[in-house]
Amino acid sequence: MDNFTESGFLLMGFSDTPETEIFYACLFLVLYVLALAGNVLIITTTSLDDSLQSPMYFFLKHLSLLDLCYISVTVPRFIYNSFTHSGNISLWECIMQCFALVTCSSAEMAMLTVMSYDRYVAICLPLRYEIIMDIRTCVHGVTGVWGSGTLSGVMHTAATFSIHFCGPRIIHQFFCDIPQLLKLSCSTEFMSELDVTLFTTLLALLCFLFIGFSYVHIFSSVLRMPSAEGRAKAFSTCLPHLVVVILFLSTGTFEYFKPHSNSPSALDMLLTIMYSVVPPALNPVIYSLRNRTIKLALRKVFQRRKEALTSIHLLLREKFNI
Repeated sequence: MDNFTESGFLLMGFSDTPETEIFYACLFLVLYVLALAGNVLIITTTSLDDSLQSPMYFFLKHLSLLDLCYISVTVPRFIYNSFTHSGNISLWECIMQCFALVTCSSAEMAMLTVMSYDRYVAICLPLRYEIIMDIRTCVHGVTGVWGSGTLSGVMHTAATFSIHFCGPRIIHQFFCDIPQLLKLSCSTEFMSELDVTLFTTLLALLCFLFIGFSYVHIFSSVLRMPSAEGRAKAFSTCLPHLVVVILFLSTGTFEYFKPHSNSPSALDMLLTIMYSVVPPALNPVIYSLRNRTIKLALRKVFQRRKEALTSIHLLLREKFNI
């Protein structure tokens, strides 16, 4: 990496107009706060409530943790750049941003695959569920998720930043996006990154096929259930997961494999937002609003908090004679 002696890159963001950039920064700030609040709430609820200690909620907790990391990689930096009217990002910041982004996105794909397997075992093999999905399996699954994400991040980052960049280092995006970085390469040096991309794409395709296979069996088992209430409960836990998978995969795949022009369009930005910002902000809403158990647990958490505040208030009144 001895060719990186310059200051870094320039992130163009959404607009050359400062007022427009600040507007987008405020919009992103709202999404970021919602994502933080929603995911922290899910992590807290699934950790504290005894009724949410099953493997499904164990994986959901780690998905929320992933979403927190995922959205924190790009959005805070964009908000900072917008309010300071500066798009400069140093080389090492760009390297770390690429590594963290690829790690989180790859780990999210792996986590969604593990969650689909959990739902498959729960619905198609209910009598063997506790044997198959024991604590050891859950820990190994989460370890594999983070390990595969880290490996993917290292491979993509090393392949991307081993190339030489020519011309102005201008990135037409609000973060260090690998497809945009490859457009700055001097020659065909980016072929190593394309090889890594094809490899990870193959793995993503295998994950997608596995998820599809799982849901074919899940839906066939659900439709054979004699109880309408049982079918409704099964669909309420599976459909949110399927929505997240489709949104994440479709937008990310289309963004990475569609032809990239030298003058990015509004569609480029929209697709990038749809796979890098919207899923972490939307996941807590999808899972909490469609899941009755989580809603009941949230009510209990808020009720306990209210009771604790009431107790503190009564103690203060007794102590200070208020």
